[in-house]
Amino acid sequence: MISEENGQYLVEIAKEAISVYLETNRRISVPEDCPDELKQELGVFVTLNKRKRLRGCIGYPEPVKSLIESTIDVAISAAFEDPRFPALKTDEYGDLEFEVTVLTQPELIEVAHPNQYFDEIEIGRDGLIIQKGYARGLLLPQVAPENGFDVEMFLEHTCMKAGISADSWMDESCDVYKFQGQIFK
Repeated sequence: MISEENGQYLVEIAKEAISVYLETNRRISVPEDCPDELKQELGVFVTLNKRKRLRGCIGYPEPVKSLIESTIDVAISAAFEDPRFPALKTDEYGDLEFEVTVLTQPELIEVAHPNQYFDEIEIGRDGLIIQKGYARGLLLPQVAPENGFDVEMFLEHTCMKAGISADSWMDESCDVYKFQGQIFK
């Protein structure tokens, strides 16, 4: 678990990374005063909302580098490289709401029958990753309660995010992982 203070530090770093990139087209360096807790390797997502609507969301579901470096990377990617949106413009920056979600390591949910997923997934606590072959989709823990999803709808929407049919979660060739996230705004 990341402390609230360090979570807020990550939010400020995400803001700074995007602001500096907007002005200079350059990536910021890891600050010298970076707390040691943020040097551990963890997955992280940065979500940008504009007037309560999604404006960008990119992340690393699994640890690939230090949390601080990953936050800088995905903040810039959320603003400028999310394929669902055009690159962020300077005049939009002031309208952004920033959210950083630090992830636990994804854990494969092993079930004998797909109905057991209903006992293994808790709405509001768990995020999902569904993988079938090369197709992979991820939804953060906050997506289900924000959209009024029950467990079945959450599984279906994660499948659709992966680009596979909504009922693929019932197929034994499909892997379902859960993870938790700490959300900082």
